[in-house]
Amino acid sequence: MATPIAHIDEAQPPRFVAVEGPIGVGKTTLARRLSETFRHPILIEPAAENPFLDRFYREGGRHALPTQLYFLLHRARQLAELGDGGLFHPVVVADFLIQKDRLFAEITLDANELHLYDQIYRTLAISAPNPDLVVYLQAPADVLIERIRRRGIASEQHITPSYLEALIDAYTRFFHFYDDAPLLIVNAAEIDFVNNDAHYEQLVSRILHMSGMRQYFNPHPTMI
Repeated sequence: MATPIAHIDEAQPPRFVAVEGPIGVGKTTLARRLSETFRHPILIEPAAENPFLDRFYREGGRHALPTQLYFLLHRARQLAELGDGGLFHPVVVADFLIQKDRLFAEITLDANELHLYDQIYRTLAISAPNPDLVVYLQAPADVLIERIRRRGIASEQHITPSYLEALIDAYTRFFHFYDDAPLLIVNAAEIDFVNNDAHYEQLVSRILHMSGMRQYFNPHPTMI
């Protein structure tokens, strides 16, 4: 059962929250907890269902394109079911942002594969509603490697620090220019929103009282 948040009724939660960040940063864990706190449905990208992902982490190369296309097609189908905004603007917490899909494609596909990927993306004509808030979790590669090691998913143990560094750089570039929705940038290296309720409540409070298009969040030093 979700931990009650005392101030949850003092402000209206965003209707559509997307949680983003590189592998191991905790986006799915946070999305699940926010879903429980806000009583929103949850939308999770299908990493465990992707039949190509294990081979990509182990061997890379020739498995990159089918891995990427599986994610793209699945995400597109999920978002199509949400509608395109207006009166039917979704109430949901998602652990992905469709616009970042090409970020992975750029660092894993060769030029010909990326061209094919772009053709398929355009053919899908994805019309996704913009979130009311994007929560972007940041952490350095050494923190991500340690969290990946601790959670013990066998295929992920083949992820290299160099791949994570490239992914972190790609996320940094992407969100530097992102302005499609309000963005809360969270120092996820210094926050434990799983085991530290004080950290989590601070983060929820910041989400509920988000103003402007871009803010940064670090847990208060007295709470660390």
